[in-house]
Amino acid sequence: LAIAVPALALVGAYVAQYGFALYPCEMCWWQRWPHFAALALALLATQMKARRPLIAMAAVAIGVSGAIGLFHAGVEYKWWEGITGCAMIETGAEGSALDNILAIPLVRCDEAAFRFLSISMAGWNGILSLASALWIGALLMKGRAK
Repeated sequence: LAIAVPALALVGAYVAQYGFALYPCEMCWWQRWPHFAALALALLATQMKARRPLIAMAAVAIGVSGAIGLFHAGVEYKWWEGITGCAMIETGAEGSALDNILAIPLVRCDEAAFRFLSISMAGWNGILSLASALWIGALLMKGRAK
């Protein structure tokens, strides 16, 4: 679970980005970094005798991504202000510099690029990541009781 959740979240993010041109904003990237860390920690745990602390740290990282996702969703729904100047520019490599600048999509943090069941991708990351982090924590606690 500690490997599957961040791996699937990252695969989904990259499929959305490169398959459907849903480019990430700055806050979207903030959600990816903890998933990268969680994936690395969980993979490292498969090679260690003392796995529980690494899995616990992976769960915390997944939870951090979820918390950022919920904050980002709140910004998208206009529940609170986001980080000022939060925009990410996706660069192109072909053509003249002016053409590239004019063709660059500006990705705002306060506008959801896609919604499913009225919940943005950031919202889904928040819900699923926090639920998964709690689930991993519960499994770790249950294993400790034995």
